Amino acid sequence: MSTQWLKPYMPRSLYARAALILALPVIVVLLVVAIAFLQKHLEDVTSQMARTAAREVSLVLDVMQDSETQQQALAAARQDLSVLNMSARFLPPNEEPQTGSRRWYDFIAPQVASELHALLPETEYVALPNGQDVRLFLSTDLGVLELGFDRRRLSPTAPHQLIVTMVFFAALMTSISFLYMRNQLRPITRLADAAQAFGRGRVVPYSPGGAIEVRAAGNAFVDMRSRIERQIEQRTLMLSGVSHDLRTPLTRLKLGLSMLPEDEAAPLLQDVNEMQSLLDAFLDFSRGAVESAPESVEPEIWLSQIVDDAQRAGQQVELVSVEGQGTAMLRPSAMRRAVENLIGNATRYGSRAEVSLSLTPKSLRIRVEDDGPGIPIEQRTEAVKPFTRLDPARNQNQGSGVGLGLAIVADIARVHGGILRLGSSERLGGLCADIVIGR
Repeated sequence: MSTQWLKPYMPRSLYARAALILALPVIVVLLVVAIAFLQKHLEDVTSQMARTAAREVSLVLDVMQDSETQQQALAAARQDLSVLNMSARFLPPNEEPQTGSRRWYDFIAPQVASELHALLPETEYVALPNGQDVRLFLSTDLGVLELGFDRRRLSPTAPHQLIVTMVFFAALMTSISFLYMRNQLRPITRLADAAQAFGRGRVVPYSPGGAIEVRAAGNAFVDMRSRIERQIEQRTLMLSGVSHDLRTPLTRLKLGLSMLPEDEAAPLLQDVNEMQSLLDAFLDFSRGAVESAPESVEPEIWLSQIVDDAQRAGQQVELVSVEGQGTAMLRPSAMRRAVENLIGNATRYGSRAEVSLSLTPKSLRIRVEDDGPGIPIEQRTEAVKPFTRLDPARNQNQGSGVGLGLAIVADIARVHGGILRLGSSERLGGLCADIVIGR
Protein backbone atom coordinates (compact mmCIF):
# COMPACT_ATOMS: atom_id res chain seq x y z
CA MET A 1 0.00 0.00 0.00
CA SER A 2 1.47 3.34 -1.05
CA THR A 3 1.92 6.02 1.61
CA GLN A 4 3.10 8.81 -0.67
CA TRP A 5 -0.05 10.82 0.04
CA LEU A 6 0.88 10.94 3.73
CA LYS A 7 4.34 12.48 3.29
CA PRO A 8 3.19 16.13 2.83
CA TYR A 9 1.41 15.95 6.19
CA MET A 10 4.30 14.43 8.13
CA PRO A 11 6.65 16.68 10.13
CA ARG A 12 10.13 17.05 8.69
CA SER A 13 12.27 17.54 11.79
CA LEU A 14 13.52 14.63 13.89
CA TYR A 15 12.18 16.10 17.14
CA ALA A 16 8.69 16.61 15.69
CA ARG A 17 8.59 13.05 14.37
CA ALA A 18 9.74 11.69 17.73
CA ALA A 19 7.02 13.69 19.47
CA LEU A 20 4.46 12.33 17.02
CA ILE A 21 5.65 8.76 17.61
CA LEU A 22 5.30 9.25 21.36
CA ALA A 23 2.01 11.15 21.38
CA LEU A 24 0.02 9.32 18.71
CA PRO A 25 -0.19 5.92 20.49
CA VAL A 26 -1.09 7.64 23.76
CA ILE A 27 -3.88 9.61 22.09
CA VAL A 28 -5.23 6.48 20.41
CA VAL A 29 -5.20 4.56 23.70
CA LEU A 30 -6.99 7.43 25.46
CA LEU A 31 -9.67 7.55 22.80
CA VAL A 32 -10.22 3.80 22.88
CA VAL A 33 -10.38 3.71 26.68
CA ALA A 34 -12.66 6.74 26.82
CA ILE A 35 -15.06 5.35 24.23
CA ALA A 36 -15.09 1.92 25.84
CA PHE A 37 -15.62 3.48 29.27
CA LEU A 38 -18.50 5.62 28.07
CA GLN A 39 -20.26 2.95 26.06
CA LYS A 40 -19.65 -0.18 28.13
CA HIS A 41 -19.68 1.21 31.64
CA LEU A 42 -21.19 4.65 32.07
CA GLU A 43 -24.07 4.17 29.67
CA ASP A 44 -25.09 0.82 31.19
CA VAL A 45 -24.78 2.05 34.78
CA THR A 46 -26.64 5.28 33.99
CA SER A 47 -29.44 3.35 32.30
CA GLN A 48 -29.88 1.05 35.30
CA MET A 49 -29.85 3.94 37.78
CA ALA A 50 -32.32 5.92 35.66
CA ARG A 51 -34.76 2.99 35.60
CA THR A 52 -34.56 2.70 39.39
CA ALA A 53 -35.20 6.43 39.84
CA ALA A 54 -38.08 6.27 37.35
CA ARG A 55 -39.75 3.50 39.41
CA GLU A 56 -39.48 5.63 42.55
CA VAL A 57 -41.00 8.62 40.76
CA SER A 58 -43.80 6.42 39.45
CA LEU A 59 -44.47 5.29 43.03
CA VAL A 60 -44.87 8.91 44.14
CA LEU A 61 -47.20 9.65 41.22
CA ASP A 62 -49.31 6.59 42.02
CA VAL A 63 -49.71 7.72 45.62
CA MET A 64 -50.87 11.18 44.48
CA GLN A 65 -53.21 9.85 41.83
CA ASP A 66 -56.41 9.69 43.96
CA SER A 67 -55.93 13.08 45.59
CA GLU A 68 -58.35 15.92 44.76
CA THR A 69 -56.12 18.89 45.62
CA GLN A 70 -52.42 19.67 45.49
CA GLN A 71 -52.19 19.85 49.29
CA GLN A 72 -53.81 16.42 49.66
CA ALA A 73 -51.43 14.97 47.06
CA LEU A 74 -48.35 16.35 48.84
CA ALA A 75 -49.69 15.13 52.21
CA ALA A 76 -50.35 11.65 50.83
CA ALA A 77 -46.83 11.35 49.39
CA ARG A 78 -45.03 12.99 52.32
CA GLN A 79 -43.96 9.73 53.94
CA ASP A 80 -42.76 8.20 50.64
CA LEU A 81 -40.92 11.41 49.73
CA SER A 82 -39.16 11.33 53.11
CA VAL A 83 -38.11 7.71 52.66
CA LEU A 84 -36.93 8.34 49.08
CA ASN A 85 -35.10 11.59 50.01
CA MET A 86 -37.13 13.60 47.51
CA SER A 87 -38.66 17.05 47.65
CA ALA A 88 -41.91 17.93 45.87
CA ARG A 89 -44.03 20.97 45.14
CA PHE A 90 -46.60 22.09 42.60
CA LEU A 91 -45.71 25.08 40.47
CA PRO A 92 -48.06 28.05 40.66
CA PRO A 93 -50.03 28.67 37.46
CA ASN A 94 -47.96 31.76 36.55
CA GLU A 95 -44.50 30.20 37.23
CA GLU A 96 -42.40 28.71 34.45
CA PRO A 97 -40.09 25.74 35.10
CA GLN A 98 -36.55 26.91 35.89
CA THR A 99 -34.35 24.39 34.13
CA GLY A 100 -31.05 26.29 34.26
CA SER A 101 -28.05 25.42 32.07
CA ARG A 102 -25.96 22.28 32.13
CA ARG A 103 -22.23 22.23 32.67
CA TRP A 104 -20.37 21.93 29.35
CA TYR A 105 -18.42 18.85 30.46
CA ASP A 106 -21.51 17.00 31.77
CA PHE A 107 -21.57 14.52 28.89
CA ILE A 108 -23.88 12.08 30.75
CA ALA A 109 -26.73 14.61 31.13
CA PRO A 110 -28.22 14.02 27.63
CA GLN A 111 -28.50 10.29 28.29
CA VAL A 112 -30.12 10.90 31.71
CA ALA A 113 -32.68 13.23 30.19
CA SER A 114 -33.51 10.89 27.33
CA GLU A 115 -33.87 7.90 29.70
CA LEU A 116 -36.27 9.76 31.99
CA HIS A 117 -38.34 11.04 29.08
CA ALA A 118 -38.64 7.49 27.76
CA LEU A 119 -39.47 5.92 31.12
CA LEU A 120 -41.78 8.67 32.40
CA PRO A 121 -44.13 9.96 29.68
CA GLU A 122 -45.38 12.64 32.13
CA THR A 123 -41.97 14.35 32.11
CA GLU A 124 -41.95 17.84 30.60
CA TYR A 125 -38.49 19.05 31.62
CA VAL A 126 -35.40 17.53 33.20
CA ALA A 127 -33.21 20.12 34.91
CA LEU A 128 -29.59 19.21 35.68
CA PRO A 129 -28.20 22.64 36.52
CA ASN A 130 -25.15 22.01 38.67
CA GLY A 131 -24.37 18.30 38.45
CA GLN A 132 -25.51 17.72 42.07
CA ASP A 133 -29.31 18.09 42.00
CA VAL A 134 -32.03 16.88 39.64
CA ARG A 135 -35.39 18.57 39.18
CA LEU A 136 -38.14 16.80 37.29
CA PHE A 137 -41.13 18.73 36.03
CA LEU A 138 -44.03 16.29 35.59
CA SER A 139 -47.44 16.98 34.10
CA THR A 140 -50.28 15.74 36.39
CA ASP A 141 -54.04 16.28 36.68
CA LEU A 142 -53.43 18.73 39.55
CA GLY A 143 -50.74 20.79 37.73
CA VAL A 144 -47.01 20.71 37.09
CA LEU A 145 -45.26 18.77 39.84
CA GLU A 146 -41.59 19.55 40.58
CA LEU A 147 -39.64 16.68 42.10
CA GLY A 148 -36.09 17.18 43.36
CA PHE A 149 -33.52 14.59 44.41
CA ASP A 150 -29.79 13.88 44.40
CA ARG A 151 -28.06 13.56 41.05
CA ARG A 152 -26.05 10.61 42.33
CA ARG A 153 -29.20 8.50 42.08
CA LEU A 154 -29.10 8.84 38.27
CA SER A 155 -25.40 8.61 37.34
CA PRO A 156 -21.96 8.19 38.94
CA THR A 157 -20.50 11.24 40.59
CA ALA A 158 -18.16 13.29 38.36
CA PRO A 159 -17.77 10.65 35.62
CA HIS A 160 -15.39 12.97 33.77
CA GLN A 161 -12.76 12.61 36.48
CA LEU A 162 -11.49 9.34 35.02
CA ILE A 163 -10.92 10.89 31.61
CA VAL A 164 -9.33 14.01 33.13
CA THR A 165 -7.01 11.83 35.21
CA MET A 166 -6.05 9.74 32.18
CA VAL A 167 -5.34 12.83 30.08
CA PHE A 168 -3.27 14.45 32.84
CA PHE A 169 -1.06 11.45 33.49
CA ALA A 170 -0.78 10.69 29.77
CA ALA A 171 0.46 14.24 29.13
CA LEU A 172 2.84 14.03 32.11
CA MET A 173 4.35 10.70 31.07
CA THR A 174 4.58 11.76 27.42
CA SER A 175 6.46 14.92 28.43
CA ILE A 176 8.88 12.93 30.59
CA SER A 177 9.38 10.42 27.77
CA PHE A 178 10.08 13.22 25.29
CA LEU A 179 12.71 14.69 27.61
CA TYR A 180 14.51 11.35 27.66
CA MET A 181 13.99 10.95 23.93
CA ARG A 182 15.50 14.37 23.30
CA ASN A 183 18.68 13.29 25.04
CA GLN A 184 18.82 10.31 22.68
CA LEU A 185 18.16 12.47 19.61
CA ARG A 186 20.70 15.15 20.46
CA PRO A 187 23.74 13.09 19.32
CA ILE A 188 21.98 12.44 15.99
CA THR A 189 21.38 16.15 15.41
CA ARG A 190 24.99 16.90 16.34
CA LEU A 191 26.13 14.33 13.79
CA ALA A 192 23.82 15.83 11.15
CA ASP A 193 25.14 19.35 11.87
CA ALA A 194 28.75 18.17 11.60
CA ALA A 195 28.06 16.32 8.32
CA GLN A 196 26.21 19.32 6.86
CA ALA A 197 29.01 21.69 7.86
CA PHE A 198 31.63 19.39 6.32
CA GLY A 199 29.57 19.17 3.14
CA ARG A 200 29.69 22.97 2.97
CA GLY A 201 33.44 23.06 3.42
CA ARG A 202 33.62 23.75 7.15
CA VAL A 203 35.07 21.49 9.82
CA VAL A 204 33.32 21.83 13.18
CA PRO A 205 34.39 20.07 16.38
CA TYR A 206 32.55 16.78 16.81
CA SER A 207 32.92 13.86 19.17
CA PRO A 208 30.70 10.75 18.85
CA GLY A 209 28.20 10.14 21.63
CA GLY A 210 24.81 8.64 22.40
CA ALA A 211 23.63 5.08 21.89
CA ILE A 212 25.88 2.37 20.48
CA GLU A 213 24.46 2.65 16.97
CA VAL A 214 24.69 6.46 16.93
CA ARG A 215 28.22 6.34 18.32
CA ALA A 216 29.19 3.85 15.61
CA ALA A 217 27.78 6.15 12.91
CA GLY A 218 29.65 9.09 14.47
CA ASN A 219 32.94 7.21 14.50
CA ALA A 220 32.38 6.20 10.87
CA PHE A 221 31.77 9.85 9.96
CA VAL A 222 34.92 10.99 11.75
CA ASP A 223 36.97 8.33 9.95
CA MET A 224 35.41 9.24 6.62
CA ARG A 225 36.09 12.94 7.17
CA SER A 226 39.72 12.20 8.06
CA ARG A 227 40.18 10.05 4.94
CA ILE A 228 38.67 12.70 2.68
CA GLU A 229 40.83 15.42 4.17
CA ARG A 230 43.89 13.19 3.83
CA GLN A 231 43.10 12.36 0.21
CA ILE A 232 42.56 16.03 -0.64
CA GLU A 233 45.85 16.91 1.00
CA GLN A 234 47.69 14.10 -0.81
CA ARG A 235 46.18 15.12 -4.16
CA THR A 236 47.16 18.71 -3.58
CA LEU A 237 50.71 17.83 -2.55
CA MET A 238 51.16 15.41 -5.45
CA LEU A 239 49.93 17.73 -8.20
CA SER A 240 51.65 20.72 -6.66
CA GLY A 241 54.91 18.80 -6.46
CA VAL A 242 54.64 17.60 -10.04
CA SER A 243 53.80 21.08 -11.27
CA HIS A 244 56.64 22.60 -9.28
CA ASP A 245 59.17 20.04 -10.44
CA LEU A 246 58.26 20.56 -14.09
CA ARG A 247 58.63 24.32 -13.87
CA THR A 248 62.40 24.03 -13.55
CA PRO A 249 63.05 22.17 -16.85
CA LEU A 250 60.54 24.46 -18.60
CA THR A 251 62.46 27.47 -17.37
CA ARG A 252 65.70 25.96 -18.69
CA LEU A 253 64.02 25.31 -22.05
CA LYS A 254 62.94 28.94 -22.24
CA LEU A 255 66.46 30.11 -21.49
CA GLY A 256 67.89 27.73 -24.10
CA LEU A 257 65.36 28.79 -26.74
CA SER A 258 66.10 32.43 -26.12
CA MET A 259 69.61 31.77 -27.48
CA LEU A 260 68.24 30.54 -30.83
CA PRO A 261 67.22 32.73 -33.73
CA GLU A 262 63.72 34.14 -33.35
CA ASP A 263 62.25 32.39 -36.42
CA GLU A 264 63.44 29.01 -35.14
CA ALA A 265 62.57 29.57 -31.48
CA ALA A 266 59.04 30.99 -31.93
CA PRO A 267 57.21 27.64 -32.52
CA LEU A 268 59.13 25.99 -29.72
CA LEU A 269 58.44 28.85 -27.32
CA GLN A 270 54.74 28.53 -28.13
CA ASP A 271 54.87 24.86 -27.17
CA VAL A 272 56.68 25.69 -23.94
CA ASN A 273 54.12 28.39 -23.09
CA GLU A 274 51.30 25.91 -23.67
CA MET A 275 53.03 23.46 -21.35
CA GLN A 276 53.34 26.25 -18.79
CA SER A 277 49.61 27.00 -19.02
CA LEU A 278 48.86 23.31 -18.61
CA LEU A 279 50.92 23.21 -15.43
CA ASP A 280 49.14 26.30 -14.12
CA ALA A 281 45.79 24.65 -14.80
CA PHE A 282 46.93 21.47 -13.02
CA LEU A 283 48.07 23.54 -10.06
CA ASP A 284 44.75 25.42 -9.86
CA PHE A 285 42.83 22.15 -10.01
CA SER A 286 45.01 20.56 -7.35
CA ARG A 287 44.62 23.48 -4.97
CA GLY A 288 40.84 23.49 -5.33
CA ALA A 289 39.57 25.44 -2.34
CA VAL A 290 41.69 24.04 0.47
CA GLU A 291 44.20 26.84 0.75
CA SER A 292 41.94 29.22 2.67
CA ALA A 293 39.36 29.03 5.45
CA PRO A 294 35.76 30.22 5.04
CA GLU A 295 35.08 33.76 6.12
CA SER A 296 32.13 36.11 6.12
CA VAL A 297 32.01 38.35 3.04
CA GLU A 298 29.52 40.69 1.44
CA PRO A 299 28.82 39.02 -1.92
CA GLU A 300 27.77 42.20 -3.70
CA ILE A 301 30.97 44.12 -2.93
CA TRP A 302 33.15 41.05 -3.49
CA LEU A 303 31.58 40.25 -6.88
CA SER A 304 31.73 43.90 -8.00
CA GLN A 305 35.50 43.89 -7.43
CA ILE A 306 35.88 40.74 -9.56
CA VAL A 307 33.87 42.31 -12.41
CA ASP A 308 35.84 45.57 -12.17
CA ASP A 309 39.15 43.68 -12.36
CA ALA A 310 37.92 41.76 -15.41
CA GLN A 311 36.86 44.99 -17.10
CA ARG A 312 40.28 46.54 -16.47
CA ALA A 313 41.81 43.43 -18.04
CA GLY A 314 39.89 44.18 -21.24
CA GLN A 315 37.11 41.60 -20.88
CA GLN A 316 33.59 42.53 -21.96
CA VAL A 317 31.77 41.73 -18.74
CA GLU A 318 29.09 43.54 -16.75
CA LEU A 319 27.31 43.06 -13.41
CA VAL A 320 23.69 43.35 -14.49
CA SER A 321 21.65 42.61 -11.37
CA VAL A 322 21.95 42.05 -7.63
CA GLU A 323 19.06 40.62 -5.61
CA GLY A 324 19.11 40.44 -1.84
CA GLN A 325 21.50 41.68 0.80
CA GLY A 326 23.56 40.15 3.57
CA THR A 327 26.73 38.19 4.12
CA ALA A 328 27.80 34.65 3.21
CA MET A 329 30.53 32.26 4.36
CA LEU A 330 32.95 31.85 1.43
CA ARG A 331 36.55 31.10 0.67
CA PRO A 332 37.11 34.37 -1.16
CA SER A 333 40.25 33.46 -3.12
CA ALA A 334 38.93 30.07 -4.24
CA MET A 335 35.51 31.39 -5.19
CA ARG A 336 37.16 34.29 -7.00
CA ARG A 337 39.09 31.76 -9.08
CA ALA A 338 35.83 29.99 -9.91
CA VAL A 339 34.06 33.17 -11.01
CA GLU A 340 37.08 34.33 -13.01
CA ASN A 341 37.14 30.95 -14.80
CA LEU A 342 33.49 31.34 -15.76
CA ILE A 343 34.03 34.91 -16.95
CA GLY A 344 37.14 33.87 -18.87
CA ASN A 345 35.28 31.02 -20.61
CA ALA A 346 32.35 33.32 -21.40
CA THR A 347 34.51 36.00 -23.02
CA ARG A 348 36.69 33.43 -24.78
CA TYR A 349 33.84 31.59 -26.49
CA GLY A 350 31.52 34.61 -26.79
CA SER A 351 31.84 38.33 -27.27
CA ARG A 352 30.54 39.45 -23.87
CA ALA A 353 29.42 38.16 -20.47
CA GLU A 354 26.82 39.21 -17.94
CA VAL A 355 27.08 38.46 -14.22
CA SER A 356 24.21 38.49 -11.73
CA LEU A 357 23.89 37.78 -8.02
CA SER A 358 20.90 36.43 -6.08
CA LEU A 359 21.00 36.18 -2.30
CA THR A 360 18.17 34.52 -0.35
CA PRO A 361 17.95 33.40 3.29
CA LYS A 362 18.81 29.84 2.21
CA SER A 363 21.11 30.13 -0.79
CA LEU A 364 23.61 32.22 -2.76
CA ARG A 365 23.56 32.09 -6.56
CA ILE A 366 26.19 33.57 -8.87
CA ARG A 367 25.21 33.46 -12.55
CA VAL A 368 27.45 34.06 -15.58
CA GLU A 369 25.87 34.21 -19.04
CA ASP A 370 27.46 34.63 -22.47
CA ASP A 371 26.42 34.94 -26.12
CA GLY A 372 28.61 32.08 -27.33
CA PRO A 373 27.63 28.73 -28.86
CA GLY A 374 26.69 27.20 -25.48
CA ILE A 375 26.88 23.54 -24.53
CA PRO A 376 24.32 20.96 -25.71
CA ILE A 377 22.16 19.42 -23.01
CA GLU A 378 23.52 15.92 -23.56
CA GLN A 379 27.11 17.13 -23.01
CA ARG A 380 26.65 19.27 -19.90
CA THR A 381 27.31 16.42 -17.49
CA GLU A 382 30.57 15.60 -19.23
CA ALA A 383 31.55 19.28 -19.40
CA VAL A 384 32.25 19.51 -15.65
CA LYS A 385 34.48 16.43 -15.59
CA PRO A 386 38.27 16.99 -15.55
CA PHE A 387 40.18 16.84 -18.85
CA THR A 388 37.01 16.94 -20.95
CA ARG A 389 37.06 18.77 -24.28
CA LEU A 390 33.81 19.67 -26.01
CA ASP A 391 35.02 20.53 -29.49
CA PRO A 392 31.67 20.44 -31.28
CA ALA A 393 29.98 22.64 -28.69
CA ARG A 394 32.73 25.06 -27.72
CA ASN A 395 35.19 26.23 -30.32
CA GLN A 396 38.48 25.05 -28.88
CA ASN A 397 40.44 26.92 -31.53
CA GLN A 398 39.63 30.13 -29.69
CA GLY A 399 41.69 29.15 -26.70
CA SER A 400 44.02 26.48 -25.48
CA GLY A 401 42.98 24.43 -22.53
CA VAL A 402 42.92 20.98 -21.05
CA GLY A 403 39.28 20.82 -20.00
CA LEU A 404 39.88 21.85 -16.37
CA GLY A 405 38.10 25.23 -16.32
CA LEU A 406 34.59 24.02 -15.49
CA ALA A 407 36.01 21.13 -13.43
CA ILE A 408 37.79 23.62 -11.17
CA VAL A 409 34.58 25.64 -10.78
CA ALA A 410 32.56 22.51 -9.95
CA ASP A 411 35.20 21.37 -7.45
CA ILE A 412 35.21 24.74 -5.68
CA ALA A 413 31.40 24.79 -5.59
CA ARG A 414 31.35 21.30 -4.05
CA VAL A 415 33.87 22.30 -1.39
CA HIS A 416 31.48 25.13 -0.45
CA GLY A 417 28.62 22.62 -0.22
CA GLY A 418 27.10 23.86 -3.47
CA ILE A 419 26.80 22.87 -7.10
CA LEU A 420 27.60 24.12 -10.58
CA ARG A 421 24.59 24.08 -12.92
CA LEU A 422 24.84 24.60 -16.66
CA GLY A 423 21.96 25.75 -18.84
CA SER A 424 21.02 27.99 -21.73
CA SER A 425 20.97 31.75 -21.38
CA GLU A 426 17.58 33.26 -22.13
CA ARG A 427 19.05 36.77 -22.26
CA LEU A 428 22.09 36.20 -24.47
CA GLY A 429 21.43 32.81 -26.09
CA GLY A 430 24.72 31.20 -25.00
CA LEU A 431 25.76 29.30 -21.91
CA CYS A 432 24.28 30.07 -18.48
CA ALA A 433 26.48 28.87 -15.57
CA ASP A 434 25.12 29.03 -12.00
CA ILE A 435 27.11 28.53 -8.82
CA VAL A 436 24.55 27.75 -6.12
CA ILE A 437 25.69 27.55 -2.49
CA GLY A 438 23.60 26.96 0.62
CA ARG A 439 23.86 29.56 3.38
